[in-house]
This record gives sequence, structure tokens and C-alpha cells, in this order.
Amino acid sequence: MKRAVVIAVAAVAAATLAAPAQARQVGAEPSRETEYVVLYKEDVNAADARSAIQAAGGRILKENGAVGLATVATTNTGFTSQLGGNALIEGVARNRSVGGVPKNAPVSDAAVREALAAKALEKPGKEEYGTPFTKPGKPAPEAEPLSELQWDMKQINATVDGSYKHEQGDPGVLVGILDTGVDGSHPDIAPNFNRELSRNFTVDIPVDANGDEVDGPCEEEPDRSCNDPADVDEDGHGTHVASSLASPINGLGIAGVAPKVSIVNLRVGSDVGYFFLQPSVDALTYAGDVGIDVANMSYYIDPWLSNCVNNPADSPADRLEQTTIIKAMQRALDYAHARGVTLVTAVGNQFSDLSREYADTSSPNFVRVPGELPYSRTISPDCSIMPIEGNHVITVSATGISERKSYGSNYGNGSVDLAAPGGDSYDTPTNTSDVTRTTLSAYPRSLAEARGELNPDGTPNVARVVRDCKNGVCAYYQYLQGTSMASPRAAGVAALIVSKFGHRDRTHGGKTLNPAVVETLLKASATRKDCPTPAAYTYTRHLSNGNTVVTTHVCEGNRLRNGFYGYGIVDALRAVR
Repeated sequence: MKRAVVIAVAAVAAATLAAPAQARQVGAEPSRETEYVVLYKEDVNAADARSAIQAAGGRILKENGAVGLATVATTNTGFTSQLGGNALIEGVARNRSVGGVPKNAPVSDAAVREALAAKALEKPGKEEYGTPFTKPGKPAPEAEPLSELQWDMKQINATVDGSYKHEQGDPGVLVGILDTGVDGSHPDIAPNFNRELSRNFTVDIPVDANGDEVDGPCEEEPDRSCNDPADVDEDGHGTHVASSLASPINGLGIAGVAPKVSIVNLRVGSDVGYFFLQPSVDALTYAGDVGIDVANMSYYIDPWLSNCVNNPADSPADRLEQTTIIKAMQRALDYAHARGVTLVTAVGNQFSDLSREYADTSSPNFVRVPGELPYSRTISPDCSIMPIEGNHVITVSATGISERKSYGSNYGNGSVDLAAPGGDSYDTPTNTSDVTRTTLSAYPRSLAEARGELNPDGTPNVARVVRDCKNGVCAYYQYLQGTSMASPRAAGVAALIVSKFGHRDRTHGGKTLNPAVVETLLKASATRKDCPTPAAYTYTRHLSNGNTVVTTHVCEGNRLRNGFYGYGIVDALRAVR
């Protein structure tokens, strides 16, 4: 995920971000056509709700009848207030501006980009990926060529001598990847990619409300459209997630946790990684309808890191917006869970204890009104990061190669269900960055080429990219770290459990297993992990610029369940035995 695994840092334009709510935007409502998402009251007649929207000047672009959520466009500057008191409407939230505006907004969104650019832990960056690539050692017999670089799979016993010997997954088990997309043509994904069921639920965003580029012009897309096919990934994040979970054993590159299950791309994120409400709701209801068994969600719903109902820093309209996000997402999660979908998500990378108050300086992170900026908020435990803190969701923290909680991973007693390897580049004897301490998974070649990461002969020219070739076919892989990478490894173990213990799905074919049973087996088979001693664990990072960063996180709980590891580190071998 982009946002579910971003890191909150203090080195952001503090004076700007600390501006009071009433000073952070030009006008409370946009003056041009703007998108909203409107949540209907439960059990109301949808036709009546549509009539109310139209009476308020709204034009319905998309509707999800299963949840009662509609995306609406309107030029009515009083749209929110007009619908806010309607007995048929549960909530209204601004979505994004439609089209662009001249780049003459009084306040640039540079602060937004500064706040976000430094925080995406899993994105390639000098500090995290400074160590040159080291050629892997000789793989074990029958192991994939790059398996010696997969310390993460060894940590959870997903190896040829471990879980692969007993259960590699069933092709009838469908795993939905709710992310930025999946490169279905990648040689180490294609054998397990279900093209028929894959869908794209979002569109790319050319510019924000300031007219500043987000995903870029549609005509510059490879297909000259902002509606990408359901087998592409122009960010790389979703492909990494899918590969971690289910790359096949085919003599090329790496293998995933469940190398024979089927990958279904349910794209909900834009090219640069914005995840909005309607696409996520649509993907979850679709997952329930078509028989997805496990869904991985390594992100959070934009534009709010955490959604608060009564945060004093927020305007009434912003509170209504966040309330709408919570309620709509929970309806979608309930819908999918009731139809057999095991829901797994990353706990996030804000360095934060989610069981206590923490600071958010990154929200709102998308410019929907000219001049809109993120501002400082204190987040209390009763606020909700969605889908991370929704009901029926299994939350996963990240571990490093030493099994310590990764330095950026969120934590909190009661907030973490399980842990899984997600990487920690500073988990080294010298506390300096080492790329091989992060996780390696598939990378679209098109992105490596576009980013200038390949030499003319196709060999990588950066440390974080690795190539492997077989019979003239070459595949590319990249190192990434974060709870985004931990979540699919836990979801992969969940897919193995469905494969091993599931029964015939009489409605959709393949196999199915009650999500409550899957969750129980996941937790019961996890390797218990105590809090460190002392419980206040100090992380030291010596950066390449000569600076040293020291942070301390306190682990609460006991061996049965604690704030760093939840019920323990997932174990693929124990889960299938």
C-alpha cells in the first residue's frame, strides 16, 4: 500500500501543517463540478435515495446497490448541507474534483507532496536501499533460483523443505489483490493469474484540484486512457504484493507463500497509489459475489489516515465525511465476510501505537479543493483507519530478518492480530541500511524501463532491482519493505489453510472455508513471540547522510498476545500440518 504503510515524520513544513482548520482551504465547498460519495440509510428504497440526490443537483455516476453507496457529480455548492438532513441519506463525503483547473491556486499542494513523498516506507529510497546487490548463493535442490534471497519465506517455513512439501495451494482457491493493479503478464505471475475474474474498479487521476499532476494525462498512458485494463500495474506495489503471495514454482525467480492458488486483480488504487472509498466498496462486494476466498488490502482509504467522528480539529463537513467512510467501508467488509471472504490487511507504517493517541500531520492527503493542505490532528483510539480497524479484518504487523518488529511498523496491544516478514533495511548488526534485509518480489519490466533502472542489455543498474532468466525469458524483481509486504504473506498462509481444509464451494466452484475458521487456524498455528526485553525497544538507524535516528516503541501484552506480534508470527508449515 501506499498510504496504509506510510510513515508519519515530523520533518514536514510544520507551520503549514499546523494551520487551523478554517485557514487550510479556500472556501468550504468547491465552485465547479465535484464528485461526492453518498451513503444511503440502510433498508431505504434506492429509487427514493436517487431522487433525493437528483433534487439536490446531483448526477449519479456509479451506484453500489449491495451497500447503498453512490458516486455523484454536482456543481451545487450546498450539496453536502442539502443532503445532510435528509432522512434517506446516511452520509456524504467529498471524493475528488472532476477535471482540472489552472495552476493558479493561492496555495500550492507542495506541502501535501512533501508530507507524502518522505513517508512511503515501501517505495524505493536512498536511505532504505543503499547497499549494492549481492549475488545469491546456490539454492537448495528444487528451490527457485532466487530463493536464497527470500529470508522472509524461511522465517515462516514457506520453503521446499517446509510447507511446499505438504501444501502449495489449490488453483480453485481465489485470492483477491485489492491494490494498484497486478501485472498479469509477468512471467512469475502469469501462470496463476485469473484474467477472467480480474477487474479494475478505479480510474487514474490526471490532476488534483490545484491542477497539479497526480497520475498524469490520460493521453500519455500506454493505452491512451485513464481506464486501464485489469492486467496492468503502473505503480508496482500490487504486483509485488501478488507475487509475495502466489508466485508459482516454475524454475524462475522466486516462489510465493501459496504458489498454486489463483490471483485475481481487484484494482482499487490509482497509478500513484490513491485509494478512495467507492472503488474499495465495489471491489469488496464483487469479491463476495464471485467467490473470492482471501482478500489482501495493503492500504488505507484516502484522504484521511484515520477517520474520526468527533475530532475537534475537523470541520463539521470533514467529520461527516469521515463518518461516511467508516460506515460505508464497514458495510462492504460485512458483505464480503458474510460471503466467505477472509479479509487481511497491513497495520500501517506510521511508527504509531494505535492503542494510544498519536499525531497525524498527513491528512487530508489529496487536494480536492484549491489550496487544501494537510493539518495537525491528534488521533485517539476511538478513530478508525479503514479498512485496518474495521470489523472482521485480520491486521498484520511487519518483522525484520531478526524477527524484531520492523522499525516503521505500527503496533498496539489489541490493534495487531498477527505478524509476518515485511522487511527492515536497518535490521543489521551495524544499524546501517542493507537492501537484502527487505523483501524481494515481482516487478513489472515496463516500470523498470520507464524509471531508467535497466542498462541497454536489460541488466539492472540499481541495487533494488534483480533479474532472473530462464530459456530466454527474463523476469524482474524489486526489493520493498513495509507492512504492505507483511500482509500478503499472512494472506498467503490463509490461502493455504483454505486449500488444505476447505470444502467444495457449491455456488462458485473451487473451495471455500468460513473466514472465522481461517482466522482461528491462522492464530492457532502462529509462532508465539514474546515482547522484547526490555519492553521499551529502541531502534537506531545510521543514515547515509551521516545522521542518526533513534526511536523507542513500547510493547505491551504477553506471549499469548501483544502489541508487536499479536498472536505470533504466521507459520505456513504449522498451518497446513
